[in-house]
Amino acid sequence: MESFFIEHFGISPEQFRWFVLPAMIFLARVSDVSIATVRIMFVMNGKRKTATFLGFFESLIWLLAIGQIFQYIDNPISYVAYAGGYATGTFVGMLIEGKLAVGKLIVRAILPELSPELLAALSSEGFGYTLVDARGSRGNVKILFSVVERKRLPRFIERLCHYHPKAFYTVEQVRAAQEGIFPTTASHSPVVSILRGLTKRK
Repeated sequence: MESFFIEHFGISPEQFRWFVLPAMIFLARVSDVSIATVRIMFVMNGKRKTATFLGFFESLIWLLAIGQIFQYIDNPISYVAYAGGYATGTFVGMLIEGKLAVGKLIVRAILPELSPELLAALSSEGFGYTLVDARGSRGNVKILFSVVERKRLPRFIERLCHYHPKAFYTVEQVRAAQEGIFPTTASHSPVVSILRGLTKRK
């Protein structure tokens, strides 16, 4: 690889060793750690095929990066680039994971009293729910369950807190859900549509 850059780009061995190589290692680590972070999200959501596909490229990129370090093991800048790429890749992967917002979540809200307006608002926006009568330490309560798409969670919480500002609620990951109410959403850009298409269970 060193000879390729020297012959085609006219750089010196020192420039390759101290600038080009660390940059390549940094970018490789950003790529494979970002993929690893997103892959874990797909694993948690039961998307086996997509997770396997991403795992292949994650391992391939990692091997390329670590291989270059072993070839130039006496270069300390490579170690800094490796660690920096790992940290940056974790951050980038979390950003991508947040943008994709794949999967479903279960929201459990415990309400001392139930607002009919809340139920009407949830129904009007396509949120399904289940109500259960329960008893808490301070008397009777209502427990509201709803399985929502992750990307719509902020809207659900906004509606809940609007009618019950002091509501106690928890949010948990759902590995799989059958049936339910999941309304169609607005169209996305072609890139987002392709990424979302990869997450569909076949």
